[in-house]
Amino acid sequence: MSAWRLIESGYADGATNMAVDEAIVAAVARGDQPPTLRLYGWLPPAVSLGYFQPLDEGIDVEAVTARGYGIVRRPTGGRAILHADELTYSVCVRQDQVRGGASTMQSYREISRGIVAGLELLGGQVSLGDESGERSAGPAEGAARPICFAKTARCDLQAEGRKVVGSAQVRRDGAILQHGSIPLTIDLEDQVAVMPGGDRRVASRVLAGAAMSVGELLGRPVSYEELSAAIVQGFAAALGVALTPAELSPGEQADAARLYEEKYATEAWTRRPGVAER
Repeated sequence: MSAWRLIESGYADGATNMAVDEAIVAAVARGDQPPTLRLYGWLPPAVSLGYFQPLDEGIDVEAVTARGYGIVRRPTGGRAILHADELTYSVCVRQDQVRGGASTMQSYREISRGIVAGLELLGGQVSLGDESGERSAGPAEGAARPICFAKTARCDLQAEGRKVVGSAQVRRDGAILQHGSIPLTIDLEDQVAVMPGGDRRVASRVLAGAAMSVGELLGRPVSYEELSAAIVQGFAAALGVALTPAELSPGEQADAARLYEEKYATEAWTRRPGVAER
């Protein structure tokens, strides 16, 4: 079995979470650390923007601020996600350490097998989105355009045509960072309030028909701890890896602190889509 590292970070703010993900993928790319599965939550909740997504693309900054939520730009692409009652996963692995690593879609499929297996352990059945590309949530989808969970893409996990897990990927120096949101519950009112896009009533209906939480998938409440344990077991079984619990190395901690201060916590990074890497 391949040896992977498991980091269960608990909860942190958005800028910290993104800084840690980038610090880990850099360490894995250098060969300083083995492939790493990281599981974490967001406190306070935060809206994460896709790498190329303008902040003014349907995001209500005043509503975000009024709720005490954060805003952060991800190093990965896609649309905005409100990270609230959820488990987030990230996988950092060199391309030559994962089956299909040279191909974006094949590596998505390989890594996602761990999530699929974890949800199956809880009794849920999910599959990757349509191979043909993104699936629109319907003719009114434009009203919810800023929201990641309003549309299912090939790299997302879905059930009954509704998105359950939204994932995104970026590659750095021969290594892959794939991370994704697995909502335990979805508060439609909260989602549309901070990412209103067009007509809020229409956006709410679109999102209700396009997204599904793990709680809805299983038909019962699911805790962060229960889902986290299942995802760990799913990765171990589906990818044939031995996961060893660990902490960030001192070097990763230092890199994450620097990335937090110089990048993810800055207004310049948050406001400018596609800002040049530092």
